[in-house]
Amino acid sequence: GHLVHIHLTAADRFLWVVPMFHANGWTFVWNVTAVGAIHVCLPKADPRLILETITREQVTIFAAAPTVLIALANAPEELRRQAPRGVRVITAGAPPAAATIERLEGELGWTILHVYGLTEVSPVVTICESLPEHSELSLSERGAIKSRQGVEYLANAQVRVVDDQGHEVPHDGTTLGEIVIRGNAVMAGYYNDPEATARAIRDGWFHSGDAAVVHPDGYIQIRDRWKDVIISGGENISSIEVEALLLRHPAIQEVAVIGVPDPYWGESPVACVVFRPGVTATSEELRDFCREHLAHFKVPKQFHPVAELPKTATGKIQKFVLRAQLSQSD
Repeated sequence: GHLVHIHLTAADRFLWVVPMFHANGWTFVWNVTAVGAIHVCLPKADPRLILETITREQVTIFAAAPTVLIALANAPEELRRQAPRGVRVITAGAPPAAATIERLEGELGWTILHVYGLTEVSPVVTICESLPEHSELSLSERGAIKSRQGVEYLANAQVRVVDDQGHEVPHDGTTLGEIVIRGNAVMAGYYNDPEATARAIRDGWFHSGDAAVVHPDGYIQIRDRWKDVIISGGENISSIEVEALLLRHPAIQEVAVIGVPDPYWGESPVACVVFRPGVTATSEELRDFCREHLAHFKVPKQFHPVAELPKTATGKIQKFVLRAQLSQSD
């Protein structure tokens, strides 16, 4: 699938930003080697080091989590200005924001390729494949499409979005369902954990825990992890949708939206924000910005400035850590 969709050749120079031990990393260990391309290694995923290495080593392709892409989009201008154009970037691990895709493609001239999968499915099962008609769209319209998870990856697995009864949801871009996967790339089960295996694999389908919609063009788009969907006053709020909007605010570099207990609404959305160096915004300014673009029930009730967001070694934001921190501060 990688060789077909990503078009790796012996002319490529692959930069190791994703750790080799990561599920999306070890697939490139074999593929880059198989085509005779060059491996370029990094000691750590530091934005300055990444951009300097891309320039010095004439890197043509790399893979990175969306949080790393945000850091690159906000790196010092002199570093971004020196970066070569035409670099291909594979991103996965969390839904990337359209605003981040727009900045990297518009300012740096890079091409973002969004794939989706999980360790349990070996790992990539969908790709946001670009179509010829996408080239006629504006940068913002292309960014919105590229933020979707896309369509089935060649030969890896079958992917569906289904409701509670196991029926496929309509392709209307609105009806929520769960992404389920089956095929020879899906795991046999969790090691020595038959109960967890039985919960995850039902009727031959692996249940991802990702809440998604299917658009009329057949492209899947994750709205949230089911466990991260915020239910406020009976309404479902996608934290990803709110985060994607806030990343368009000129003062915000990173953001994570979580649900916290609310005695009246059940849950309320709260945003933890990292401001860009040298700029800031008040809670009221951020609230007004959200109200211009979101239904009012989706607007975060609180905005908490933080120095950094807790992340895993591969760059995924640890929302459970933020929930624990906020509960301790109450």
